[in-house]
Amino acid sequence: MNKQVIEAPTSEAMQELGKRVASQMQGGDVLLLSGPLGAGKTTFAQGFGAGLGITEPIVSPTFTIARELNGRFANGEPAHLIHVDAYRLGGSSYAPGQDAIGRLLDELESLGLDEELEDPSENTVILMEWGEQMATALASERLEIHIDRPLEHAQDEPSAELTSNGMRTVTFVPVGARWKNFNL
Repeated sequence: MNKQVIEAPTSEAMQELGKRVASQMQGGDVLLLSGPLGAGKTTFAQGFGAGLGITEPIVSPTFTIARELNGRFANGEPAHLIHVDAYRLGGSSYAPGQDAIGRLLDELESLGLDEELEDPSENTVILMEWGEQMATALASERLEIHIDRPLEHAQDEPSAELTSNGMRTVTFVPVGARWKNFNL
């Protein structure tokens, strides 16, 4: 598959990139967003939601785990977006003999998300932040999106600090036949 790398110098550019990706979506698509805290995952998701014509605010679903929003695909068909934040999923409380993926699937089942994530309906798109630990368990076909943001050093302060400024590097990794021709 063709990995693509795009730079986004501002939050506006990150939102525009989200819109461009949304314009290529179809029902059943699964996208996994990863990157450090503050890298721009939610900013990308805001652009993605705007690209689907969603008028409700797109906020990080960290404390709700998942939000469901309705919009439209580029072809005018209804779109149902499930925006998931998996950051708090996959804790360390395992049943005897249970592996990490088993634990994650149990947590998703308790939230009612397991079936929708494993087999999205024809008008559903899943956008999952922090989903890389579940990628192979949930979706054999997916678009992995990794956002990197540089650490900047102030001249008078040697410690590195994430700032809201600076170039973000967004890497798109298409996985599976659905994404064979994905190109921004």
